[in-house]
Amino acid sequence: MKSLTHYISIICILLTLYSCRKNANSNSEQQVFRYNESANIQTLDPAFSRNQAILWPCNQLFNGLVQLDDSLKIQPDIAHSWSVDNTGKNYTFYLRKDVYFHPHINFGKDSTRTVVASDFTYSFDRLIDAKTASPGAWILQKVARYKAINDTVFQLELKEAFPAFMGLLTMKYASVLPKEVADDLSHDFRSHPIGTGPFYFKYWEENIKLVLRKNPRYFEKDEQGKALPYLESIAITFLPDKQSAFLQFIQGKLDFISGLDPSYTDEIITEEGQLRAKYADRIQLVTGPYLNTEYLGFNLESNNTAVNDIRIRRALNIGFDRQKMLLYLRNGMGTSKVNGIIPQGLAGFTADNTVDFDALEAKKLVSEFTRDTAIKPQLTLSTNASYIDIAEYLQREWQKIGIDVQVDVSPPATLRQGIATGKVDFFRASWIADYPDAENYLSLFYSNNKAPNGPNYTRYGNADFDRVYNASFSEIDSNKRVKLYQQLDNWIYRDVPVIVLFYDRVARFSQKNVHGLGINPMNALQLKRVKKD
Repeated sequence: MKSLTHYISIICILLTLYSCRKNANSNSEQQVFRYNESANIQTLDPAFSRNQAILWPCNQLFNGLVQLDDSLKIQPDIAHSWSVDNTGKNYTFYLRKDVYFHPHINFGKDSTRTVVASDFTYSFDRLIDAKTASPGAWILQKVARYKAINDTVFQLELKEAFPAFMGLLTMKYASVLPKEVADDLSHDFRSHPIGTGPFYFKYWEENIKLVLRKNPRYFEKDEQGKALPYLESIAITFLPDKQSAFLQFIQGKLDFISGLDPSYTDEIITEEGQLRAKYADRIQLVTGPYLNTEYLGFNLESNNTAVNDIRIRRALNIGFDRQKMLLYLRNGMGTSKVNGIIPQGLAGFTADNTVDFDALEAKKLVSEFTRDTAIKPQLTLSTNASYIDIAEYLQREWQKIGIDVQVDVSPPATLRQGIATGKVDFFRASWIADYPDAENYLSLFYSNNKAPNGPNYTRYGNADFDRVYNASFSEIDSNKRVKLYQQLDNWIYRDVPVIVLFYDRVARFSQKNVHGLGINPMNALQLKRVKKD
């Protein structure tokens, strides 16, 4: 007969094994980063990464020649170094030899292979191929030719110097893809991507859940030489209702949410934009500049006399209190001290020429206009439903300075069409940077870009502006180029083709046990350095 001690020993062993198993499961669960994407993801092919919903998972799956850090500086990626000749047109990239594609049967017995320069030739050919119909083909518009010199050297020549070009190469459109998999008609690359990133594709039930797993052969290491990424996996859910996602976050079922939605803004932050005290012990909030300028644009080819008179444009610009608007309508999330079109966080921004609220000066300008033209200024502001609160606030404020503004609300697609075709005189718009260079914003006012030929929806025309804008392309010295950008931005401040409402801000909420998430003005989500306690 076995002793009581024997049975107690067995029970202790079983309890220990259970405890270890439970702890292992717990540790494994701790290394899963969970977030919700309220918008549907149509594809995981980086050639179609045209919005944030697609960009965020593509950031984890793919690499390009170069990448951005959180300060928006160009850093090595698959190219460990590069050179540009003194014409500013010829680029040579030198590639790492230790970058592997994610495993796939099409690579043969080794299930993978290293990336070589000809993979970039293929990927760029695919991007600009009309059959691909990529919305990102434009990033290579200024490229004359490119070729692989050997396995580790890739050369590229521009048609003309364009200093912002390296920023374009950081976009996910320029990711490297394997020909063996992407060209295989039996493989759906859209839903089963193969890249080189810190995480590889594992599972996707569309509109339900997407799972990415740690890439054990990823080439980047941290400052201590430890392999990245730290996380074991990423789990993305697709709840369309942002309030439901917020409740899951509060319950600890999600690790992170980005941005603010009216359904929960007042619940989580104060009117001053601070995290409410009741969440301070378990949630962390990080905010920073966002390369998104919210503005109102004037159609300067309009027949409306008020629109074409700079006194009215200036009166509208200084005739409302931006700080009050942001405090009451956006819980302080935004920068009210505005200047030109270039937002904070981008080289070229200048703190000179701040637009200050001045009701008395605004009324004076309106009186001068009415005296000289015998016209009471009237305008119609075209907007969409998401901005109706700001539009109505402005309407009330401008009425106080003597300008009658009617608010016309249209569906977003209708509004975009009206702006592009010049059928609206005064419109609400925003510009989010495609790449981290101020040229991206200044292109909105270049004469050759007048809609429908480009994004100059205000139809602004200024020969001096065009001359300096063109000169900035051939300026290799970055400091001198920034000076030119500031000069151009001052023209926008002076001529008021747009009223800058505010510079936007990024708001990121995460659980207290999440570290290394970071924040950047592009609101790019990069998870390779994230850790969870």
